[in-house]
Amino acid sequence: MDIKLFVNITSRAWALPILSSLHSGVAGRQAPLLAATGASRTAFAQSMDHLIDLGLLERNPGHGHPLRPEFRLTPLGKTVAALADRIRDVATEEDWPLLRRSWTLPVLTSLHRPSHFTEIKQQLPTITDRALSQSLKSMEARDWVCRSVDSVARPPRSIYSAVNTGGRISQVIAPDVVFA
Repeated sequence: MDIKLFVNITSRAWALPILSSLHSGVAGRQAPLLAATGASRTAFAQSMDHLIDLGLLERNPGHGHPLRPEFRLTPLGKTVAALADRIRDVATEEDWPLLRRSWTLPVLTSLHRPSHFTEIKQQLPTITDRALSQSLKSMEARDWVCRSVDSVARPPRSIYSAVNTGGRISQVIAPDVVFA
């Protein structure tokens, strides 16, 4: 999967929980998915529309009540849903608020190896300095990212590494995401 698609998917807070739920066998109807994800109706509807626009979900034609459609994964959606499910397997319920933030997963993906701030930014060209800094700080606070200083370099530079849960998530994601 291309990093741009991955960034686009993670831009909606409930996209990955929805995909993971579908992959794990939750019925593709609104009520079971709402119950499984805990999303509000508005956020859920926006995320579902977003996933349809990206070509990861489609309405199941000819089945169900027209006002309560059934959804199913497309072939690309099945691949992404499997990745979302692997993320859910290594994360806990307390981790999901941080995982639902827009840049957490793309930044963790770029940290499959220790990197400097500028290297991360180069891999994620649409991220702003402020968003990257905030993402790194919030993951540092959760002990998902470790910041160390390369004192040999002049001037000294920070090196970021994914550790603990962040490291496990990074290892799960990185093999499936291609940086352009």
